[in-house]
Amino acid sequence: MEKKNAWEKYTEENLADLAAFSERYRKFLSECKTERECTTRFAAMAKENGYKSIDECVKNGTALKAGDKVYAVWMNKTIILFQIGKRKLAEGMNILGAHIDSPRMDIKQNPLFEDGGFAYLDTHYYGGIKKYQWVTIPLALHGVIVKKNGETVTIAVGEKPEDPVFFVSDLLIHLAQEQMEKPASKVIEGEALDILIGNKPLVIKKAEADQDAANGGKEKVKTGILKILEETYGICEEDFLSAEIEVVPAGEARDAGFDRSMILGYGHDDRVCAYSSLEAMLEVENPERTSCCILVDKEEIGSVGATGMQSLFFENMVAELLELVGEGGNLNLRRCLAHSDMLSSDVSSAFDPAYAGCFEKKNVAELGCGMVFNKFTGARGKSGSNDANAEYMGHIRAIMEEAGVTFQTAELGRVDVGGGGTIAYILARYGMNVIDSGVPVLSMHAPWETISKADLYEAKQGYKAFLRGACL
Repeated sequence: MEKKNAWEKYTEENLADLAAFSERYRKFLSECKTERECTTRFAAMAKENGYKSIDECVKNGTALKAGDKVYAVWMNKTIILFQIGKRKLAEGMNILGAHIDSPRMDIKQNPLFEDGGFAYLDTHYYGGIKKYQWVTIPLALHGVIVKKNGETVTIAVGEKPEDPVFFVSDLLIHLAQEQMEKPASKVIEGEALDILIGNKPLVIKKAEADQDAANGGKEKVKTGILKILEETYGICEEDFLSAEIEVVPAGEARDAGFDRSMILGYGHDDRVCAYSSLEAMLEVENPERTSCCILVDKEEIGSVGATGMQSLFFENMVAELLELVGEGGNLNLRRCLAHSDMLSSDVSSAFDPAYAGCFEKKNVAELGCGMVFNKFTGARGKSGSNDANAEYMGHIRAIMEEAGVTFQTAELGRVDVGGGGTIAYILARYGMNVIDSGVPVLSMHAPWETISKADLYEAKQGYKAFLRGACL
């Protein structure tokens, strides 16, 4: 089947709408590089669009009715939004789900050390990365440090033009003969991903010389860094014990190509689906069925923990919602979940002619050809897969075609070459209809990934159509 290129159908009005949406997304991607930053931004957008806190509704005993909009944030890393529909909740919801964590490096709990006249922060990489891609590029630090007294200090350094940046060093090519003979997975070891943060020893004043001598006069570069941290953020070395600091590529997402048809940036996986899902959720009014958008943490490491999709946060919030609309009870909860329809929104691999042998051309997504539906995911013999049924796939096709959404279907690479997973299988356990959908990405999981603005736009249009029309 021949794919349609979405660019060929746009009117001048479409192109203007696409450009404005793409710019909003590009700015979001540049400014929100952690799950905390995403959640804070999304909560603010929800409140600006009339959403009320579920917690406040529960506290005040506020009854909800059709048209009401509520949201909840969990541990500052996960957010869920609901808009109450005209039908009973027990008849199910239309759910958009995506994740807001991305591959990166995390600072360890005891990270600061000095070696060879340099000060470093020790890291542990998060999610699937090619470690060699993270050396010699400008890096930024984003996160929070929580002191023993409960005060939270926010860190975001490396993004402003006047900020310093950080980096991981690499071996010069002149001495790299042995290194170049190693497999790519071993060229840079995980424990070698230490962030270089300083080289200037602290200058000791005469009045402080005795104290310095008592300390052995060692680690003056590390001591200098600690003094800067104390003066700038009011923190000491021990405060790293209760910190969550992420190491991410520094710099803004950028338009790519002479035609500006693409966006190059960090974290398209999966913030491109999260942002387009959220905007779709905010734009759809008075849905027939209750709309839900859940944007979660920890997908890149298995959706684990209290803020991952495997936690009970989603189920708990649906239970609270049922109580607030007067449909409480475990049986209604089970009915609501089982009768729901969901788009599990995550990115898919885009065809790259430079690596054509890794793809099966008939079943691969292409940039510019619209949002992607992956009927199944998994690896090898569909291991670990969610596999949507044919009836649901037919229903989704009808929705997209009626709305004029350009879409394509795909698999994640050739059989036995690779594979991947999403949050889809977790929601499918409730018995609801779930299919993977999203945006194709070039260079997925690299520090800088690429998407097409057309695919971004079609995804948002597809999510809106789904919220309005899904009910199998």
